Amino acid sequence: MQRSLLILLALTLSLPVSAATIEGVRLWSGPDQNRLVFDLNGPVSHKLFVLHSPERVVVDIKNARLLHDLGRLDLSKSFVHRVRSATHNGNLRVVLDMRGKVQPKSFLLKPTQKYGHRLVIDLQEPSSKPTVTQRSVQATTGKVRDVIIAIDAGHGGDDPGASGRHGTREKDVVLAIARRLERLIRQERGMRPVMIRTGDYYVSLRKRMQKARDMKADLFISIHADAFRDGRARGASVWVLSQKGASSEAGRWLAESENSADLIGGVSLDDKDDLLASVLLDLSQNATIAASLDVGGLMLGELKRITKVHKPHVEQAGFVVLKSPDIPSILVETGFISNSREERNLRDPNYQRKLASAMLRGVRSYFTRNAPPGTLLALKPSGPKAKSGRKYVIRRGDTLSGIAQKYRISQKYLRTANNLSGDRLKVGQTLRIPVM
Repeated sequence: MQRSLLILLALTLSLPVSAATIEGVRLWSGPDQNRLVFDLNGPVSHKLFVLHSPERVVVDIKNARLLHDLGRLDLSKSFVHRVRSATHNGNLRVVLDMRGKVQPKSFLLKPTQKYGHRLVIDLQEPSSKPTVTQRSVQATTGKVRDVIIAIDAGHGGDDPGASGRHGTREKDVVLAIARRLERLIRQERGMRPVMIRTGDYYVSLRKRMQKARDMKADLFISIHADAFRDGRARGASVWVLSQKGASSEAGRWLAESENSADLIGGVSLDDKDDLLASVLLDLSQNATIAASLDVGGLMLGELKRITKVHKPHVEQAGFVVLKSPDIPSILVETGFISNSREERNLRDPNYQRKLASAMLRGVRSYFTRNAPPGTLLALKPSGPKAKSGRKYVIRRGDTLSGIAQKYRISQKYLRTANNLSGDRLKVGQTLRIPVM
């Protein structure tokens, strides 16, 4: 009996392990990042490394075989010149001949509703030496400029987002709405739109936020479409960053060395001690969240005119794309793509135009009251109302210092303009924001 068990064990150990199969390969090409995705029938072990002269990215996949024809990949808009593969002792090697240097990164993804196991290879353009992003544009150029609005179409590429019952993909409808909003803003005097994603490719959440900062955006709008297991759920919603999300981001900014020389509201943190840097960052974030709530409220009011809203107030959460500490940022859920009626609406070009127009009205209304100094929209009006300034209604959590920083005026000037003897404010109180 014991001998039979030993023979059976030996036979089991000698059996070849079934190879994993690569059933499909997809390539998504963006302006500064490519994503190569291998669709697998199970988990694999892999190794990634780079070879130079010429530049190559090599992926070794253990005990795997390729069922997909790599020659079918469209490399025309990618960093990849050619893709080769070979098998040795049951292991697969894929070689990417590059057009230039890249920074590759690989990771495995577990199955989701739509996809099975995946091996993802991200190819990023090499980052140049970090430079200080000057957020206080007027202080450095002395020229009147346009207000810059960053428009972020959610998801993209291998990330389709939510899907409707009739096959509508979130990434497609939000890009269509974003493009309509871009065209409308471009027609506005004193405003300039910049797109975070211009095509069907993947952009990481933090890269979206960083792109807005690189573009020196005055406002960041991320456009999405909601989904829920109950098909009856419907309505648009507007989100801004929560205080909890702001706190976690503050810790990240203060801990990461690459952020230390960056500017928060025009103030460098790299020459400040930890306590002062923390206070400055906190003030900047509080002012940014207050501004985000302002523009979010105006946007929600405009959306109510054309569609049902999911909640009657602006909601708050820790979405990564909303975490820029010095750019007012909102996330607009345009409706529930899981609701058949709203899915039909979201696919309709007419309805997309209505959504984009509502967003534009919200943006226009916000910047009419809160034009950044040094912009065309902030030029002093002429006539009897020239010195009337703007008005601000105090909300819960507002501080005089935060409001002063938001409008880039001194606390002393703000106190004088409103006959304030101290810093105490009341919810509902209206402050006059003087024109400097």
